[in-house]
Order: sequence, then C-alpha cells, then structure tokens
Amino acid sequence: MANRYRGEVALELDGRPHLLRLPLGALVELEGALACGSLLALVERFENGSFSAADLLALLQAGLRGGGSDADLEKATIGGGVAGAARAAAQLLHVTFSVPE
Repeated sequence: MANRYRGEVALELDGRPHLLRLPLGALVELEGALACGSLLALVERFENGSFSAADLLALLQAGLRGGGSDADLEKATIGGGVAGAARAAAQLLHVTFSVPE
C-alpha cells in the first residue's frame, strides 16, 4: 500500500504492485540520466509535456529503485499501459514535490 505522505506511489508490473519513491539519491540519478541542470528543469520537462518515452521510463525506473524494487520496466507489463505509466509518473512527481496538507 502506497503512503503518499512518504512520497510513495503504486505501480502495477506484471500483475504485482510495486512502490515508487524518489528520495534525494534517486533524484540525483534522474537529473543525470535526463541531463537536467536542476530539479526545476526536471519537473518543468514533465509539466509542460515535453518528455519522451525514454524520460518516462527513466523516471519510473528511478522511482522503482527508490522504492526498493529492482524490477525491469523494459520487459514488464505495466498496469494501464502507457497511460497508466504516465499517470503514475505524474502522481510520483506530485507527491515528491508537494507539501502534505
């Protein structure tokens, strides 16, 4: 069960739930993988819709590692397909960069 207050989001892979989370180390990894100069640039890339499928894969893979999973997204069936992956990525960025109420 994902805990949004801890910055967690659930993603179904091959019929099994996995947790996504972006702790600071995962964000550093993601900045490097996407060649972003800052966290703001990383978030803006997704907010303005200028991200690629490779960007989406990198974000979800970093989130999986941050959540403690070593699942291989390139071979997995994602619950909800591409739309489900994009939804999980949007939720992950939201819970990572928003202040809980």
